[in-house]
Amino acid sequence: EVQLVESGGGLVQPGGSLRLPCAAFGFSFSSYAMAWVRQAPREGLEWVSSINPGGSTTNYANSVKGRFTISRDNAKNTLYLQMNSLKPEDTAIYYCRTQGTRGRGTQVTVSA
Repeated sequence: EVQLVESGGGLVQPGGSLRLPCAAFGFSFSSYAMAWVRQAPREGLEWVSSINPGGSTTNYANSVKGRFTISRDNAKNTLYLQMNSLKPEDTAIYYCRTQGTRGRGTQVTVSA
């Protein structure tokens, strides 16, 4: 059974940084592409970023390009999202996703 556990969220001021880990269980992590998606209040799910199984290819939504970095450690079965220069519009619940499954998410709030 695929299980994904996100953490690292919190309250941060505009311009600040957070790093979100996502621990993966129950599947061969290094064989699958992974993604981050987010859901802002009263909005639908928004794709944020994706990474291929080996970690050599990444893609980003225009809204986060240049500020966020996706990475993975296949030895630790963990996906990461480094978020810099955070803006209030980045406020959302952040989920990692693979194979049609996502975790429970972690709340990120950007506010002064």
